Amino acid sequence: MPRDTSIKSVLIIGSGPIIIGQACEFDYSGSQASRSLREEGIEVTLINSNPATIMTDPVTADNIYLLPLTVESIEQILQEQPQIDAVLPTMGGQTALNLAIDAGKRGLWDKYDIRLIGVDLDAIELTENREAFRQHMINIGLKVAPSYIANSFLEGKEAAQKIGYPLVIRPSYTLGGTGGGFVHDPEKFDAALRRGLNLSPTHEVLVEKAVLGWKEFELELLRDANDNVVIICTVENLDPMGIHTGDSITVAPSMTLSDTAYQQMRDEAIQAMRSLGNFAGGCNIQFSQNPETEELIVIEINPRVSRSSALASKATGYPIAKIAAKLAIGYNLDELKNQITKTTSAYFEPTLDYVIVKMPRWNFDKFHGADHELGLQMKAVGEVMGIGRNFLEALQKACQSLEIGRMGLGADKKEWIRTQDVLERLEAASDDRIFRLKDALRLGVPEKTVQKLTHIDPWFIKQIKRLVKMEQQLMRYNVAEDIPEEFFRELKELGYADAQIAWLLRIEEEEVTAQRKKLGIRRTYKMVDTCAAEFEAHTPYFYSTFDKENESIPASDKKKVIVLGSGPNRIGQGIEFDYCCVHGLMAIKEAGMESIMINCNPETVSTDFDVADKLYFEPVFWEHVEEIIDLEQPEGVIVQLGGQTALKMAEIFHNKGIKIIGTSFKNMDLAEDRGAFSDLLKEQGIPYPRYGVADDADEALRIANEVTYPVLVRPSYVLGGQNMRIVINDQELERHVLSIFKHMPENKVLIDQFLDRAKEAEIDAICDGEQVHIMGIMEHIEPAGIHSGDSSAVLPTYSLSVEAVATMVEYTEKLAKALDIRGLINIQFAIKDDKVYVIEANPRASRTTPFIAKAYKVPYLKYATLVMLGTHKLSDFDIKPQPSGYAIKVPVFSFDKFPNVDKNLGPEMKSTGEAIQFIRDLSDPFFRELDRQRYMYLTR
Repeated sequence: MPRDTSIKSVLIIGSGPIIIGQACEFDYSGSQASRSLREEGIEVTLINSNPATIMTDPVTADNIYLLPLTVESIEQILQEQPQIDAVLPTMGGQTALNLAIDAGKRGLWDKYDIRLIGVDLDAIELTENREAFRQHMINIGLKVAPSYIANSFLEGKEAAQKIGYPLVIRPSYTLGGTGGGFVHDPEKFDAALRRGLNLSPTHEVLVEKAVLGWKEFELELLRDANDNVVIICTVENLDPMGIHTGDSITVAPSMTLSDTAYQQMRDEAIQAMRSLGNFAGGCNIQFSQNPETEELIVIEINPRVSRSSALASKATGYPIAKIAAKLAIGYNLDELKNQITKTTSAYFEPTLDYVIVKMPRWNFDKFHGADHELGLQMKAVGEVMGIGRNFLEALQKACQSLEIGRMGLGADKKEWIRTQDVLERLEAASDDRIFRLKDALRLGVPEKTVQKLTHIDPWFIKQIKRLVKMEQQLMRYNVAEDIPEEFFRELKELGYADAQIAWLLRIEEEEVTAQRKKLGIRRTYKMVDTCAAEFEAHTPYFYSTFDKENESIPASDKKKVIVLGSGPNRIGQGIEFDYCCVHGLMAIKEAGMESIMINCNPETVSTDFDVADKLYFEPVFWEHVEEIIDLEQPEGVIVQLGGQTALKMAEIFHNKGIKIIGTSFKNMDLAEDRGAFSDLLKEQGIPYPRYGVADDADEALRIANEVTYPVLVRPSYVLGGQNMRIVINDQELERHVLSIFKHMPENKVLIDQFLDRAKEAEIDAICDGEQVHIMGIMEHIEPAGIHSGDSSAVLPTYSLSVEAVATMVEYTEKLAKALDIRGLINIQFAIKDDKVYVIEANPRASRTTPFIAKAYKVPYLKYATLVMLGTHKLSDFDIKPQPSGYAIKVPVFSFDKFPNVDKNLGPEMKSTGEAIQFIRDLSDPFFRELDRQRYMYLTR
């Protein structure tokens, strides 16, 4: 069936602020869908309350509504945009689906004659209603785990009695496994049942037999209205059943699935998809398999694009959301082209000649008192993807991408050495289980014991054991020159970083790198082309390996600029930097240069294959970045757009003579080095809180008493206020300082006078070396002491005096010129008794840059990038902000994922995302409520 030409205008529902369980993968899907529909000449209107993402930027859609995701907001849009014909609710995660159901039940779609495309309410209802889904699967002949539905406490107790323990509780209509969990004994059942019933919007749970230790697989599929089904990717969870897929290490293609089991899984998935009624688009189906008998049961189906479909798109190069959007407007799969080869059909299953490993990124350190044990409720805040020619290369790359101080899977001075500790950690799955698995094998624990404790398939355990054997062999040598060339190449093919090899030999990394290059062992780059090179592809999407042939050939004589991405999402560094990178890439192209992106986050738009001129899906890890620079020979590297991740690499670029585009390393370092920065403030006559820098606990005590309590204590060079605390006496100070030195022995400790009950404000600005443009001045509702990322920021200011605002502007201009900023700078201020103090300056894109760009409707990131490149001055732009009342950046927290953690806010950031709220004036009840609570959560 060709495209439905009656659809001329479509509303896409977004997923709202980033929370645990629903992150930027849906912004990626929504952005792709929007681009796909606009290619067809369809007008796209978009609703989403998240200001940090490229999805809510004018480059993505025709009409953008930054409104709360409510039925009332949707009605407002339908009244203002009467031309809308249809709504696409499958791109915004569970939030969008739930909103579509709610609007349907309240008669909104009928009232405005709006068609739901991509899925109908019956299909959503069927997959979300646990009992209806279970019955439907049985009716079509597929197996499910024994279970009963419960809407009351009594029904839940009866179900448990019938099934027997262990049990799983799965609430209906929740997100990221919220409220779900395992119950091993009757004592814990009551509390778990109550929690599940409370958290389900329909107060309904499924009480199910727990198939602990079974294997888990996911299939990503696309189905069109003609019942054609294509399987894009089979993903195997390395972790067994019992751990939410978002918290599992996953591998594609599947490694341990027999041909017969795979065929059965395919057949059942296609049968299940075709039974869903009116559905055209992307879908995710999860199976569990008994490892002994290969018996299969269906766990659940998501009739929408999902976290896994973003991963599958990046893993295969097949843009699922883009094709799903075209299926939603009537196309069939065989009428569409594969977006990568441009010649083959989209009704074509991708083939992988490489291995993908996805690893979750957790942030338990931000949730003091949180239970690290993993289960049915997702706890990860982000993820990374490693691509390699074999499983071990991909796994080690993923470990290098996580930015948790690991150089790969172990062999990096962070191994555990007590067998008992390791065994305990293996039994109760935690965020570090894969590292402890390697430790266990290294300590001589038998593979069978490891398998019994973890239920991880023996194939994966054998693979990791291979690394242990390689390391034992490597330790026979004393210097890099002794390593035989063939063995050296094998180590690199299995993903070992030079730093790991150096650590095992107790030599310097430079010695290993020099010897490797001398032997001619260098990375080559392979294309991600969906078809295992069976057909010619033109995708500039590459990963590295140690093959003989290099497929990334520098193709143009244009000047090249590399943009360094921000790696995995985490608290303190989220999707806002992806927004900055995408705008940076677009500006580089506009300036007539070749844009090159390096990043390893599968959830984001910056790692889409057609955003940059060339994409290297690689860890933002020195060794990988260096080889790309050696190959591409760029004009320079932009580090201002990728948050602290990219900024941390500036020193090594400077030392190696690699050009940094924008502000120089010397000036960036001056802003980051607290001592030197305070000297600069003194020189400029700018007030700052009294402070000192300590190398040990004695010095810290002396400084704190000099500065006077309360004091703010933090390690230097940190992200998102990590390990920052307000302390009020010597005893607390000593305890916290010793803890910092224990975990960060190289770091110095900064001790600042804490300005109690001060107001906090911040400015984002662009400087071209001559002129300074103030993008926005924000006043925080919460007092100084609560991290700026956790504060509600009001744009423009609402209670500061004219003098205080003028002083902030004056200090910003002085500092931007003194630091010779070329590009972006963010400065944070404390205002006490009308005196303005400078707290810190960040010489890079900040969390609030996208927020200001959206609130004022100015493409600030484009201008900032062109200034960095040196092709434009600020005077070349006609900057006309379009403010509308006040805009408030409202932080969003995910504390509900950690039941025993209180919402205590302080200098260390804890929010996972943010929303934007527009108000006309300060009498608005939303603002008044925020203002009333301004001191409520402040703690230390």
